[in-house]
Amino acid sequence: MNKEIRPYFILWSTQSLSALGSGMTSYALVLWLYQKSGSALQTALLSVCSYAPYVLMSIFAGALSDRWNKKRTMLTCDLIAALGTLTVWLLIQSGSLLPWHLYLINALNGLMNTVQQPAGEVAATLLIPKEYYQKTSGMRSFSQSLNSILTPILASALFAFAGIGWVIAVDLGTFAVAFAALRWCVTIPEAPAPTEKEQSLLGAAREGLAWLGGKPIILLLILFLSCINLVASAYDAALPAMLLSKRVGGETVLGAVNTCAGLAVLAGSALVTLLPAPKDRVRAITLALLVSMSTENFLLAFGKTPLVWCVGAVLGWLPIPLMNANMDVIFRSEIPPHMQGRVYSCRNALQFFTIPLGFLLGGALVDGVFEPLMAARSGDRMLARAFGAGKGSGAAMLFFALGIAGVAVCLCFGALLRKYRRSEGERPNG
Repeated sequence: MNKEIRPYFILWSTQSLSALGSGMTSYALVLWLYQKSGSALQTALLSVCSYAPYVLMSIFAGALSDRWNKKRTMLTCDLIAALGTLTVWLLIQSGSLLPWHLYLINALNGLMNTVQQPAGEVAATLLIPKEYYQKTSGMRSFSQSLNSILTPILASALFAFAGIGWVIAVDLGTFAVAFAALRWCVTIPEAPAPTEKEQSLLGAAREGLAWLGGKPIILLLILFLSCINLVASAYDAALPAMLLSKRVGGETVLGAVNTCAGLAVLAGSALVTLLPAPKDRVRAITLALLVSMSTENFLLAFGKTPLVWCVGAVLGWLPIPLMNANMDVIFRSEIPPHMQGRVYSCRNALQFFTIPLGFLLGGALVDGVFEPLMAARSGDRMLARAFGAGKGSGAAMLFFALGIAGVAVCLCFGALLRKYRRSEGERPNG
């Protein structure tokens, strides 16, 4: 391995292992809560509580991240999040775990991630030579996709045979490995200091927003992803409700669909590392998202068998690493290192504020609109042929609506980006 990227390799591999453990716990908690409540909205609230801190705090978190030592910030946030997970384990052991406990702890973990994420992004930039940006982006996509494959398999198996307590125990073990590696095996250099004097938190946040305001194409891309995230998070809220409720569904089918999505991202990540850089990164992002939005949602809506749903997952997730890699290169190449913390956090606020809204919207639409509608129209043969019958058919109808919305978002923003770039002659490719 090249010595230049060895520190990053240690950080990436151990943090990826910890992310696998965290993902297993999140997956198992969704199964636990849906079994207890049978409500898509209550289950979606787990993710709402995790993402809400992004909306409330991420702009200021980036300004803090630019001032604080990146390594100490990451270690502290990891430790506090692990203590929250340990609390869940203790509540399970005492038989007193309730949904509101999970909402509160997810909010705390989300707050820690809000602070840690920009610090981690800057740390990666400081550790990676510029010529390795695209390849290391492929590495991150590879680990994310591998985790997507392993998470449902390992979490479902442990949850079924040993209980949720063992899932959390594995999570805490992976945290210990990542914490030790970051603490004793990785040295993160300091970012180049800016020449201007230190600003207030509000002033630093305004500076991040002002930087984005001076890069209209990047701002358009962020707003594009924000709209896609609204659709995608509604999808995430509806998926367990449909697959766990369908007559031919269940935990195994949900795990199979998620595993196929992970395999697709794994294949896409391999392609990213092998393919040459595209001549037009913005166009590559737009086309990747159009393919994703125009396939999976419709196959989930109209499919009647696990095989069709798995094919949809593959088609929907295969292009995502291409989108992520090109966005990553554009951002790392365009943003000065000393500004990255505050700019990434402003991006997080703008790009991710729609995620909790999407989870709430998806859960509310399943529980309050589409499931009651399909139950009331149970005798309508056309609707039954299209979306199935019984519990889960309403979620299938929602996927049809999400497919239309996703395609419309891609076409509208694709046209806006083309129009603006022709008028301004901008072409950010990194």
